[in-house]
Amino acid sequence: MATDETTPLLPGRKALVSVSQKRSFRDSLSGIFTNVENRILAAGFLICVAFSYTQVPLMYVFHLMVCDEFYDHNPPFEGPGQRCSRDEIAAGTAAQFSILGMSTTLCGTLNLFIAGWTVKKIGPRAALMIQTFVPALRVLAQILGVIAGKRTGILIIQATQLVTIIGGPAGYILITNIFVSELVEPARRTVVFGKLQGSIMLGQSVGYLAGGMIGDAIDIRAPFDIAFITFLISCAYVHFALPYISPDSMSSKKKPGQQGIAGFFAPLKILVPQRVRTSSGGIKKHYGVIVLCAGIFLGVLATDYAPLLTQLYATAAFDFDQGDNGWLMFEFAFMRSFFLIILFPRIINFGRYMLKRNSHSEPEDTDDSSISTADDQLPTEPGEFDAATGEQADIEPTRPVSSKHHHEVGHFDLIFLRWSLVVDGALTTVVAFATKRWHIYLAAFLLPFGSGSAPAAKGVITDMCSESHRADALNAVTLVENIARLTTQGLFGLIFSSLASVGKAYATFYCNAAIAVIGMTVLLFSNFPPPGSTLIDEESERTDESSNEGENTPAQ
Repeated sequence: MATDETTPLLPGRKALVSVSQKRSFRDSLSGIFTNVENRILAAGFLICVAFSYTQVPLMYVFHLMVCDEFYDHNPPFEGPGQRCSRDEIAAGTAAQFSILGMSTTLCGTLNLFIAGWTVKKIGPRAALMIQTFVPALRVLAQILGVIAGKRTGILIIQATQLVTIIGGPAGYILITNIFVSELVEPARRTVVFGKLQGSIMLGQSVGYLAGGMIGDAIDIRAPFDIAFITFLISCAYVHFALPYISPDSMSSKKKPGQQGIAGFFAPLKILVPQRVRTSSGGIKKHYGVIVLCAGIFLGVLATDYAPLLTQLYATAAFDFDQGDNGWLMFEFAFMRSFFLIILFPRIINFGRYMLKRNSHSEPEDTDDSSISTADDQLPTEPGEFDAATGEQADIEPTRPVSSKHHHEVGHFDLIFLRWSLVVDGALTTVVAFATKRWHIYLAAFLLPFGSGSAPAAKGVITDMCSESHRADALNAVTLVENIARLTTQGLFGLIFSSLASVGKAYATFYCNAAIAVIGMTVLLFSNFPPPGSTLIDEESERTDESSNEGENTPAQ
């Protein structure tokens, strides 16, 4: 055999390297689809795209319907200009869209209770399928409204919001977070919560942009048709891609009363003080969860209105039109998804690493031996995840370690949550100094870097509560966020209109920042239970479980 300087010294070595590289690429590619975390993120992205397709076209649909209804009761249009460019039509469109937004939020709040109850009854996978199939029926009814047009079409679309009580965006976000809390190990929950929210924001940006472009390129009904098909695809994906989790493995089986009406309102019980047994045997009340929820409420109150406030200010001060605002919101959503998917996990892992390294330099004389045990069991640093994604065992579902064993992991999450509100408030204040149009786009680029408070809050509250109450804890957080969104729409809408009337609309951003700082101050009083303590609820559940096992053991 002829040889040259490129011939390998060991025969077959080149072929082995090539096969190894191909296998590595194939394993990496398959790991994207076999890893349960990635499948949950893909579900969040796909479902959010389906929900977002119709958001931009809905406003235009209302505009056309109100316009047609107006000319049914007024003289026909004559003269130059656009037929629907009238103040009466603009006011009617805004009123109908406001009604739609309020009904969506109110029905979504009820949807949280329905979604949490169905998770306990039939499990997360079946509950998530309901949250994707029912909205498909809602979009189908909205298509009928688009075809009907005028006042009849408006009434049909407004009435379809009642369907949101059974299946809607609030419910699917809750259930995907429950999947994360049940299947992801405690040390990675906060990171995956952030990635999930980033995937949802990415789906929102893609859906907003694609929905508007499809509506312009084809017709106004096309985004609704595509949304209907996407919902059906999402439902099929959830069934085949996400694992089955038994509802019995999620909630306490020793409290049968919680399976009825009490189980329906179980998230509200998370908002009462916890009772803990200290290491010395005493019993005391712990207010960490209540104070945490109060801080979350103030945080959402300060930050959730910022995107809409930026649009209103840009429209009033810099004459932004609908196209400019569309690109502005796309930039905001895309940058927020970039931060949550790429930067947020690295910040959390680095912060935990630094906190852990500093704690190792202190004397280990604490009586909470479970914390050091948890550090030996759970990876908290990027370097400790040495297995390739495709080679990790995909155990579904997994039963993570009890939350009291990893409070040290959640300490940095709580610190990050506090300072995230300060950073968000500072970045929001920057918008008030905008003097040119490009300053607004720069603000939309910077504002998402203050994100991360929502996933950090979910990670902290799942650490503070017992395993059997994780789903209820996530439900309670989402409920608090929804109430805060309702409040901020009314509060800051009034503040903005009042300040704008005297020519000082920019001062609204200072109010946002002030409430964010107050929220951070409140969170300073939220802490984990003392070292070595045990939640009374968790302790009683273990006692009941051991007694029931003793009763069910046959006599020898």
